[in-house]
Amino acid sequence: MLGLRERFVVWGLVAGASLLVAGCGSTSLNRAPVEDRRSAASRTVMDPNTQAVKQPPGFENAGKPGYYTVKPGDTLIRVGLETGQNWKDIRRWNNLDNPNQIEVGQVLRVVPPTSSAPATQTAVVTRPIASSTANASSVPPPGQAASAAKPEAATQPEAAANGEDQMAWNWPVNGGSVLAGFDEVKNKGLDLSGTAGDPVFAAADGRVVYAGAGLRGYGNLIILKHNNTYLTAYAHNQALLVKEDQSVRKGQKIAEMGNSDADRVKLHFEVRRQGKPVDPAKYLPAR
Repeated sequence: MLGLRERFVVWGLVAGASLLVAGCGSTSLNRAPVEDRRSAASRTVMDPNTQAVKQPPGFENAGKPGYYTVKPGDTLIRVGLETGQNWKDIRRWNNLDNPNQIEVGQVLRVVPPTSSAPATQTAVVTRPIASSTANASSVPPPGQAASAAKPEAATQPEAAANGEDQMAWNWPVNGGSVLAGFDEVKNKGLDLSGTAGDPVFAAADGRVVYAGAGLRGYGNLIILKHNNTYLTAYAHNQALLVKEDQSVRKGQKIAEMGNSDADRVKLHFEVRRQGKPVDPAKYLPAR
């Protein structure tokens, strides 16, 4: 049996141990929360789900007038054909070191990077005013001069457009029948019959913007640019007789008919108005 003194000692030790355990438990339950002191930017970078997606070149211009978004299968030559431009001009306007390296989704400028200032100036140009020795009554009052000049300036672009639309066209082959007519989806031009080696002629005055076999489905191809509105394309030739940047005249022999990248000898002939394929039969003279 423990004496009274010994009992007090034991009770003290037990009580001290209990308080120590309670103190440790209290500390663990009331521990301060861990604070993430990283900045929001650093936390975003470390989160793989929020990493920035690489955008294709020129994506900020997508949908804007004068720009073209590259589709699967496109080449710079096809982009030129689809937009009515010389592929070399498109290469220069977009500072492309390698014209063979364009990617799907890339946005290309397909109009010259010129200012709109010249068009504004053209709109306000008026007819020269007669000298002081002329009949003063023929000069309109100042308030009417500007209004009188507006109709004349407004008709100038329309007249220019009509002039381009009224080009004189010629058939690109002598004789031959139409194997396949124009279809905006299935056949973007006319397929004309002939025999290997038959001459192929330029349908109008123009300049060669492409001569080669780099466009799948067209074989040996020539593309002529006639003005700011029209291109023509001559496909499946066996021989090309002109070079890029060469000027040609209407009726000039530019190629020999063949069956390159085709199932038979034929000429596939396209007319493109501002890059859009149109029915050549509506432009060529009646036979």
